[in-house]
Amino acid sequence: MKCQSLSSFFAGIMIFRTLVLFLAFMVANSTALADQQTYIVHIDKTKIRASIHSQDSSKPWFESIIDFISEAATQEDGEEEILAPQLLYAYETSMFGFAAHLSKKHLKYLNQVEGFLSAIPDELSTLHTTYSPQFLGLRSRRELWTASNLANDVIIGVLDSGIWPEHTSFQDSGLSPVPSHWKGVCEKGTKFSSSNCNKKLIGARAYFKGYEKYFGKKINETVDYLSPRDSQGHGTHTASTAAGDMVKNANFLGQARGTATGMRYTSRIAAYKVCWSSGCTNSDVLAAMDQAVSDGVDVLSLSLGSIPKPFYSDSIAIASFGATQKGVLVACSAGNSGPFPSTVGNGAPWIMTVAASSTDRTFPTKVKLGNGQIFKGSSLYQGKKTTQMPLVYGKSAGATKEAQYCTGGSLDPKLVHGKIVACERGINGRTEKGEEVKVAGGSGMILLNNEYQGEELFADPHILPATSLGASASKIIRSYSESVKKPTASISFMGTKFRDPAPVMAAFSSRGPSLVGSDVIKPDVTAPGVNILAAWPPKISPSFLKSDKRKVSFNILSGTSMSCPHVSGIAALLKSLHKDWSPAAIKSALMTTAYTLNNKGAPISDMASNDSPLATPFVYGSGHVNPVSASDPGLVYDISTKDYFNYLCSINYTSSQIALLSRSNLVCSRKAVLKAGDLNYPSFAVLFGRSSFNSSVTYRRVVTNVGKSRSSYAVKVEQPNGVSVSVEPRKLKFEKLGQKLSYNVTFLATGGGKIAGSSSFGSLIWVSDRYKVTSPIAITWQ
Repeated sequence: MKCQSLSSFFAGIMIFRTLVLFLAFMVANSTALADQQTYIVHIDKTKIRASIHSQDSSKPWFESIIDFISEAATQEDGEEEILAPQLLYAYETSMFGFAAHLSKKHLKYLNQVEGFLSAIPDELSTLHTTYSPQFLGLRSRRELWTASNLANDVIIGVLDSGIWPEHTSFQDSGLSPVPSHWKGVCEKGTKFSSSNCNKKLIGARAYFKGYEKYFGKKINETVDYLSPRDSQGHGTHTASTAAGDMVKNANFLGQARGTATGMRYTSRIAAYKVCWSSGCTNSDVLAAMDQAVSDGVDVLSLSLGSIPKPFYSDSIAIASFGATQKGVLVACSAGNSGPFPSTVGNGAPWIMTVAASSTDRTFPTKVKLGNGQIFKGSSLYQGKKTTQMPLVYGKSAGATKEAQYCTGGSLDPKLVHGKIVACERGINGRTEKGEEVKVAGGSGMILLNNEYQGEELFADPHILPATSLGASASKIIRSYSESVKKPTASISFMGTKFRDPAPVMAAFSSRGPSLVGSDVIKPDVTAPGVNILAAWPPKISPSFLKSDKRKVSFNILSGTSMSCPHVSGIAALLKSLHKDWSPAAIKSALMTTAYTLNNKGAPISDMASNDSPLATPFVYGSGHVNPVSASDPGLVYDISTKDYFNYLCSINYTSSQIALLSRSNLVCSRKAVLKAGDLNYPSFAVLFGRSSFNSSVTYRRVVTNVGKSRSSYAVKVEQPNGVSVSVEPRKLKFEKLGQKLSYNVTFLATGGGKIAGSSSFGSLIWVSDRYKVTSPIAITWQ
């Protein structure tokens, strides 16, 4: 008995020791895990090839670096580290470097690697979330949509949430074989096989290593597909907007009926899934961009981004620079952080940055109050109008402050049953609010805008009678519901209507001036991004609500996510028409031919304001894209890699910061006088101090003749307030196609005492008998 007790005692000691050792291991492991994160590492390619750490020819250069920092960290500790550095991706096409999961100790030794430039922590970017071709002037068998133009092979790479390959928008009937320059693949994965690709969807890949490391867990395959298949709908929508095939009788539950088609509907699509349920990590986005350029895409479309940051620490800007060098145009959404100023993202000069505006197609509703007042709203709800019924808002709908936002559990069923509930926009989703009203027993909902959201009206697929209203109507409804003893309201639905004033700038569209590149006007252009009909996966409800069991083939969404693929597709049209044009030339054509008047002949207005003042170049850039005019712009402002390099020198970037972008060891000249405003951009952003009376600045531009071989242009200037603009020479005479001529433009501050941060606007236009080549001017007083 004693012996058995003693053996049990020693067994217990051994178990205890094992448990202690295990716990110590777990603590050390969790500490090491906490110390590690994913970094995007930039390397100077010209130096790493000669580095002592890459002399082993049996190993790739990135493995040699990983081995070096791992061994160095181990030697310092005197024992093997619990967690070694983990390589995620190597980048060798649009940038040079790698993504790896590293500790602070690894970073210390990474600094000793010859050619090391920087290590940027990985971060999360977010997605910026039919009839528009007609609104843009695209017509079947005419001009840009002629058979000869559409026959040319152009590949659009779409970086998004994946794609639903079986959708009719991606059928390949009538298409020629896959272009010979295509080097990509169709990856297998969850619910996705190589047979899902065809002559339209020619490639598909999924990138998730960075995402899984960022969140520290595997992707839940019961919620998402570990493959290029789209589980959110966003990627399917954007891909079909850019290059979806023609689909007749497309509609959303009977509304917006017509032929759905992408801007360049015969383009091939390569889908790169980089966005998952919680966002898109930059390490994955970079890997996809790098691969897409290597695969052979002609245009890259990215409806995603993060907060503005310096170009040398902006991963998308860095990879886009490399893509542009290889002739790939990169179009990105401006962001949905409007109407606040200086929120525009993806603002590098080599990126085509796209704002969002409306078309003249609307889905109107009518809200009638008990006092007889009537207001116009918008909704995609399919059903009969409501009767006049009690209206509740805020305290009359629930006891907590959250009741005014109709968040989960905030509404009191006793107060809202059988009534219309007014809900403020914000906190939770717009269709989610309707779901909360319905769950609480409400019979209808009115979405209220605040002053910042202005007169912006979203058409949403609500699951109960509901509508959105602009800020001015919302203000009246708040007052009415709180001042009348028994307020009532009714909602009626008027279907699909056309010929409203358009375009109008969306309040959500991010605005300039750019925080990181104030010497360039951003965004560049605007395109349709409000209430856009495009392809949709049948397994995802149009409202994104689990309780919504409706299935649709097309859905209507709003965001700069929707405007970006419009421009990507139009850029593909121009690329097929002008194979020798650089990305900068295509950008220039789209910018200098953009228009700033709406379909009623009035200046483009802004939804962000109740009294609809005029929008400015900080909202729409050069204006609304005009594909047909852009195909024959007369003159273009071209930009070379050297021009971009000089620009980076002019804004005082260091040699290592420039090397991050240019992947070269060029050194800025100390003798050359470089001005940021001299970048050969198709617009002018000028900065003056508040006391800059009679001070001036002169910028140089070079234009290339791509119109008529013999042509003459005269300059016309619309002067900004407080500034005198002069141009020398005032006439340009071209003798042949491809000829380049330069001119200087001088800006003289004539008005002193300006308020810091205030701006004024004008334009510079070169006019011939056939062309108008327009550049906006933005003057900002600092």
